[in-house]
Amino acid sequence: MRFPGVFALLALLLLTACGGGRAVTGSGAGGFMWCVPYARAESGIQLAGDAWEWWDAAAGRYARGVVPRPGSILVLRRTSRLRDGHLSVVSRVVSSREIRVNHANWANGAAKGRITQDQPVVDVSPGNDWSLVRVWYPPVNNLGASSYPAAGFIYRQPLMAAR
Repeated sequence: MRFPGVFALLALLLLTACGGGRAVTGSGAGGFMWCVPYARAESGIQLAGDAWEWWDAAAGRYARGVVPRPGSILVLRRTSRLRDGHLSVVSRVVSSREIRVNHANWANGAAKGRITQDQPVVDVSPGNDWSLVRVWYPPVNNLGASSYPAAGFIYRQPLMAAR
């Protein structure tokens, strides 16, 4: 039995999923979801590539900045611990240094590959510019111990519409 179409579809999914080489296999409800396709669907921002690539990919297409807005995407840069970066969609702004986000596949354990909503993210940057954040980590029911460098926020409004 041969399934060339299925293999081609799987290869395509592997190339477009968060983390380059990881497939989207569900919606998060009972399956597995990666951050990139989730952020794209949740925000309506139509970019491609690994999470860390979105910041540069948005240049000239979408407005970007360091002020969180509901519906914007928080882009975490890649690091040795976060090799593909990460995308989260801002669900609400709590204060100048705290937001809530919706995202997929942030935590290990039971939450791995799941969509989590309204999760705290705190700006811990010395300049209060959202360049360094701590993210809620469901397995410990608290902010994680690690801080992650952030590129900033990509806003829903395409640049052409902003003029």
